[in-house]
Amino acid sequence: MPPSSTLVLTAAPGSGAVTEDVARATLGALPGGDAEAQWLSPGEAWEARFAAGAGHDPALLRAAAEGAIGALPIDVNIVAGDSASRRKRLLCADMESTIITQELIDEMAKLAGCHDEISAITARSMRGEVNFEGSLMERMALFAGLEAHRLEAILADVTFIPGARALVATMRANGAWTALVTGGFTIFAERIAAELGFHAVVANVLEIENGELMGRVREPIVGPESKADALRRLATEGDLALQETLAVGDGANDVAMLGAAGLGVAFRAKPVLEDRARTSDNGAIVRHGDLTALLYLQGYRREEFAA
Repeated sequence: MPPSSTLVLTAAPGSGAVTEDVARATLGALPGGDAEAQWLSPGEAWEARFAAGAGHDPALLRAAAEGAIGALPIDVNIVAGDSASRRKRLLCADMESTIITQELIDEMAKLAGCHDEISAITARSMRGEVNFEGSLMERMALFAGLEAHRLEAILADVTFIPGARALVATMRANGAWTALVTGGFTIFAERIAAELGFHAVVANVLEIENGELMGRVREPIVGPESKADALRRLATEGDLALQETLAVGDGANDVAMLGAAGLGVAFRAKPVLEDRARTSDNGAIVRHGDLTALLYLQGYRREEFAA
């Protein structure tokens, strides 16, 4: 029997883009007419659930909904599972451009006076054009001699993506384990994780001697495959099925991690990751909403968000 599935519409908080008219038009466009619809947050999030055995093709459901919505700034996703299984028990989140707005290696480059060179390498890596591990070592070499205490200025300017606090707090309040899994560095990730309440951090370690960066990171390097391995390891340690996990990221080095998760969300993502999410059975795409969209994808209502 085909599993139950849910079509979820989300938009930016406060935008009011998901109107009653939009919900009505979307419901009318869906094949079968057997969906159970409800608001998760008026103006912001709405869903239509299909019972197990309905046999609707997710691609056809998405196409019908997108046709009804047109060019409105609304994200359309199909999520498998009933209301219980949609709520995940492990969150693995990328850090840069996912939980925080910055790419911190670019901020380090500004301090070291090599921003243009570093930024170009970073952009190519995130688009999947160059090997992550090799590009990381290439970039790190340019930081040799940089005084470690200067990195505090970067931390002082870090800004969180809207919805990050609510995402972590709500999942924690409902019994989920939360981990920041990043190809970035522990010197930043541990402080950011502590601020937001993540349980665990998986990140690279900068080699520092006599207060200066050595231009190297300790092995093993946290890269694309090891991020996926971290999700699997954390699931095993928590005695969880992979179906009970959620991963979110924005770049090419998140492809494997999102593919391993029960629900993999491409958040304001590079084309290579968004394309994978669109063609994946477990993928979702968030372009317009903030990180609270990940809660709506799990079936949480706005009033259930933790403070």
